[in-house]
Amino acid sequence: MLNLELNSRENRRKVELFNRLSTSQIGGHKMDSKTIAGPKPSLLMEQHKHNFTKSEHKIYEYILSNPNQVLYHSLTELSELSGVAEATVLRFFRKLGFKGFQDFKFLFAQEVPAADHSENDESFIYRIRNNIIQAVDDTSDVVDAETLEKCIQAINDSPDVVIFGIGSSGIAGLDMQNRLMRIGKHVSVITDSHFQIMRASSLNENSVVVAISLTGSTKDIVDAVKIAKEKKATVIALTTYVKSPLTKYADHILLSSAKESPLDSGSLVSKIAQLYLIDLICTGLTMNNFESADSVKREITEHIASKLY
Repeated sequence: MLNLELNSRENRRKVELFNRLSTSQIGGHKMDSKTIAGPKPSLLMEQHKHNFTKSEHKIYEYILSNPNQVLYHSLTELSELSGVAEATVLRFFRKLGFKGFQDFKFLFAQEVPAADHSENDESFIYRIRNNIIQAVDDTSDVVDAETLEKCIQAINDSPDVVIFGIGSSGIAGLDMQNRLMRIGKHVSVITDSHFQIMRASSLNENSVVVAISLTGSTKDIVDAVKIAKEKKATVIALTTYVKSPLTKYADHILLSSAKESPLDSGSLVSKIAQLYLIDLICTGLTMNNFESADSVKREITEHIASKLY
């Protein structure tokens, strides 16, 4: 009896600990500032502000006034909201010793206090479920039906469709390839940055590129898409930011709503938002080619059935 009571108490302790730690992955970023390697970003800005130009002071003032919002901005958004050029923003962070905006955000996220999350009895199981449902609902609200139809038509009409994705976005790309293969649409997915450049160089005006990037600021993806546009390919961007380096080259932009802080990179919630957009595209293609898609699906099912006991 005593052992059972101790085990129950230990399990409750573990759940409480998990709830506290998971805040950084589910809507918050509670993290000890001692994990920052080197001086705090805010301290670096303070130390260097006497050397800032007029434009750099605008960036500095905006960051100080909007610390939590900055964590969710793309480079383009920060540039526009602070009223300076993107090149100036990059120079600002490099002057402080950072490689770029993402490098700054990663450390700044460890310094900025998390938004208040009231403690309640809600378990992490329901919290994760609610965040996932919210992400799908919010993404559904921002999807433009006309843009979605144009994306579906472009993929449907193209004999050469290629999907670009890096990291967790590459995983979403593989899922899209799997879905399209099951309805008879042949596409290729490339998750290696060098192969993306090589493939982009061989595209033409009949090609369609589906570029998946949550932030729209992944340099490898942007570099490949830039070449694709030079080759006159149609570019579809699946991203969260309407204004980013990626969307400058996109013909069609499908937005999801699940923005990430640097500490939440690759989170399940954001991936599900991407998969929701992919599901819309694949379902639309299936509806446009119902008879042939249904025939291919039946044939695949029959062949796969032999693999099961």
